[in-house]
Amino acid sequence: MATPSSRETTAAFASLAQLVYAGNGPDDVLGAICRAAVEIMPGADHACISTLHGNQQLVTRAATDDVARQMDQLESAAHEGPCLDSIVEDSVQHDPDIRGNSKWPRLAELTLSRTAVRGMVGYQLLDGLSGRAALNVFSDTPGALTNESVDVGVVLAAFTSVALAAAERQLDAENLRRGLESNREIGKAMGLLMAAHKVSDDEAFQILRSASSRTNVKLAVLADRITSSHRDNLA
Repeated sequence: MATPSSRETTAAFASLAQLVYAGNGPDDVLGAICRAAVEIMPGADHACISTLHGNQQLVTRAATDDVARQMDQLESAAHEGPCLDSIVEDSVQHDPDIRGNSKWPRLAELTLSRTAVRGMVGYQLLDGLSGRAALNVFSDTPGALTNESVDVGVVLAAFTSVALAAAERQLDAENLRRGLESNREIGKAMGLLMAAHKVSDDEAFQILRSASSRTNVKLAVLADRITSSHRDNLA
């Protein structure tokens, strides 16, 4: 599968935002987000959004296919995996190749024997669905879920949290737009970098992502700093 450009990624976020603005319920939003994950995350083949119940069982709220649903069942059976860990530890959980020395050996054994999945990543959703949910993405190709894939997923998971909060609490469009301000700031920062360095949108996104990684500052926070600095210089 070809790697999506930053323009395609931006278009996907815009489509998702329109879905929420239109007042669609959480279930429609969840399904669209799962489909978007496969479309914009390099190497992704399957995705689901799951909630964790008190008995440590995962319940699939939306999925792209039966493979993603099966992964929820296998993770519940193994009592370990990216979805459980991302929710409990509040962190991104990533294993690009589960064939050797996986951080989830019981899950890896079940997965390798019953599915074609070879890589996985999980993101906690910080809002909506009672705060005990995760976006989970799987790849059938070992190593295909790279650090770049994970970075795209981080932005998608942040968007998902805001979108779910809006859909569940029936916030109006203006409140949702404020919640999605960080995503727009990323676009503004990319535009400034394109103008300053005479680079393409893909190159500008790479500059921003690399700077975020080097400084250990979240992409949205870094983008806000760039645009704020630009506004200060114009004042």
